[in-house]
Order: sequence, then C-alpha cells, then structure tokens
Amino acid sequence: MIPGEFAYHAPGTLQEAIGLLTRHGEEAKLLAGGQSLIPLMRFRLAQPAHLIDIGRIDGLASIGERDGYLAIGAMSREADLESDAVIADRYPILVDASSVIADPLVRNLATVGGNVAHADPANDHPAVMLALRAEVVAEGPRGQRTIAIDDFFLDPFTTALEQDEVLVELRIPRAGAGSGGAYLKLERKVGDYAIAGVAAHVVMNGRGGFDQVGIGLTNVGLTPIRASEAETALRDGGGDEATLKRAGELAAQAAQPSSDSRGPADYKRAVVRTLTVRALRRAIERANGKDL
Repeated sequence: MIPGEFAYHAPGTLQEAIGLLTRHGEEAKLLAGGQSLIPLMRFRLAQPAHLIDIGRIDGLASIGERDGYLAIGAMSREADLESDAVIADRYPILVDASSVIADPLVRNLATVGGNVAHADPANDHPAVMLALRAEVVAEGPRGQRTIAIDDFFLDPFTTALEQDEVLVELRIPRAGAGSGGAYLKLERKVGDYAIAGVAAHVVMNGRGGFDQVGIGLTNVGLTPIRASEAETALRDGGGDEATLKRAGELAAQAAQPSSDSRGPADYKRAVVRTLTVRALRRAIERANGKDL
C-alpha cells in the first residue's frame, strides 16, 4: 500500500514548525526519523493531512553533559548513541537499548526523540528513560516546559505533549560515582520488538546498598511500566542475591502483559522476572566498575 495524500512541510526553524502545528492542529504530524510514522502511513493506519519534517532544524541533534544532566537532542539518531564516547563510558544502558533496535540501516535514520514521543509500549527507550528518571523538554507557542518521564506516557501512542508542542530534548541526571545501568530484552529474532524487556539503573551508596534504583519494563502493558515496588525492595534490602530475586518477583507482578503471537502472559511475566535479575546484576557490576 501507499500513503494517502498529504501536504509536506520542511520548516527551517523550531518556531516555524510550532506555527505549522498550531495552524493545522490534529491534521498535522511531525516527521523525525520516520521509522515509526512512515510504515503506519503506508498501511493508512495514520493519515495526516500535513507532514511536518523537522529534520532540517538546527540544534536538535546535540548530545552532551551540562548543568547536572546529560542532554540528548530529539533529532539525535540511534547510531549517534552507539558511537558517542561519553555515552559509551558513562551511560552504557543507552547503548544497550540503541544497539538492539531494528538494524543498522534503521538506526542511522531513527531518532531517540521519535522513539520516546511515539509512545509505543514496545519501543525500547521509554523503559530506559523511566529507569533513568529522565525529563522531557517540550516547546510550543507558550514557551518551553519540562515533563517528568513518569507523567509523560498516558496511553498507547499517547503522551502529555500538547498538539502544538515539539519534544526538543531528553534530560537524564548526570552519571556520578557508583551509578550503573543495563537494558536487556528477549526477542524472537534480532532487531524485533521485545517479547519483554527490562531497564535497570542503580546508584550505589558505597556501603553495598543503594541511594537510587530505577526499573522500567518494555512491552508488558499498554504503556511502559515502572516497577516501583521492585525498586523499593532493592533499595531497602541491599544487593544480595535473595533481594535481587525478590525484586524480580515484584517486577513480574507489576507487568501487565497480554497473550499474543509473542507468547502467553504467564511466559512474559517469567521473562520479566528473569531479565530483571540479570539487568540488576549487570547494573550493579557497572556501578562497581566491573562491566560485564
């Protein structure tokens, strides 16, 4: 199939893009990397009358640490995360996620901001952003605002962004001493959506315990899920094997999978249980400077 008719816009500035969104309202869609939207348009599951390509706007693809956080511009490509030295050294959980998205051809085009803004519960970055306690920076005609990641995902393919707002940046608390994270997913074949996935991030306190724990789940609910009870259990209990397994059990309980072609719900919960323990082990190893 081919897409229906649409008007194509290529704004040169962010304010021009926001103006187009304001003018055309719900008939408009933003085009970033296009790796999610274009397939939907081909099958006419999405039929925007106006397509607004933000790929020519300067300043949306930077990656760097500043003011206490890692800033990732919305138009940063997945391949940029894989090749960035700072991310590889200090935020390997992001490389974990990017490297298992589709294939290199897709990752050269797909954007991190698009992956998050699309709000597909099967996408990999949303759970990672939950684990990292990221913030989303949005800009619209009323100016710029910051949205906590826990308030961002409302329903499948639905976020807290207003119709006339653009996701311009993701902000992740800067990695300090004793921090480490990991993302693991089980897939039917390389590059596929996850049967289930788990993102884990910890900040060690230097005494074998944790100042912070983040656990996000992929593709086991209508939205990405924070396993908050599992986080609390690990933070309160320490990093021994029994506590890791308890966290795995609680993460499996937090999952809300449905049975489908990727497997029955009970199987997916079992996958979450196992991956949570493995991801936490790897996150702790990385926090202790012993990357696996």
